[in-house]
Amino acid sequence: MTAVVISQPMLFPWPGFFEQLMIADSYVYLDDTQFSKGSFTNRIQLLRGNDRCWMTIPLAGKGSFQKISELAAAGEDWKASHRALLRQSLLGAPFIDDALSIFDSVYSHSSLPELLIASIEEPARYLGIGANRTVERTSNMGVEGTSWQRVLDIVLKAGGTRYLTGHGAANYMDHKAFERAGVQVDYMDYSRTPWPQPGGSFTPYVSVLDLIARRGPEARHCLIPTTVAWQDFLKEETVTS
Repeated sequence: MTAVVISQPMLFPWPGFFEQLMIADSYVYLDDTQFSKGSFTNRIQLLRGNDRCWMTIPLAGKGSFQKISELAAAGEDWKASHRALLRQSLLGAPFIDDALSIFDSVYSHSSLPELLIASIEEPARYLGIGANRTVERTSNMGVEGTSWQRVLDIVLKAGGTRYLTGHGAANYMDHKAFERAGVQVDYMDYSRTPWPQPGGSFTPYVSVLDLIARRGPEARHCLIPTTVAWQDFLKEETVTS
């Protein structure tokens, strides 16, 4: 089966996203959809002591009514402040230089859409993920439409027979339509495998750079990708709701 993952470009996603990427044969950047304020497109959480803080790229015009592929940052000052914030968050981590090197490479991009895509590609390369996967952008695919129908058409255009998705898709997916089209739908069962963090209780919901800085080349061992068939996932959701 050919597994397809579709996701918006994001700023240094949490490690769970990279578990999804590990299973993908084809990865599609959903870059022609409208930017959603409050999404993870231009922000991510970092540790700050026992708490978490946001690292957010300020957007020109606040990104209003723009496609992700058209986004531009407001000024350049945020790059230096982001590096300082990240360094402070990772201070004392044994592989902080690896994380900062990835950060510097990604932040060398002047185009914001390219920076966001590099925020996924550079950590994936460090982690040894997806060297053989195909990569596409919806802005180049010519697939129109909305909601689940467009998702299905993108999967089919990418040659997919299996669609791997996060949990939010359960709110709008027509799973049986995917089955009729010959596409199996599986939901991620994120491992949330702990890694050493300073301070109090562990949280997996921070940037992948935190995992890299604290585990280095061994970081991949914290990524254990598993999936759940959509029927089983919906049963579990019904039980817990």
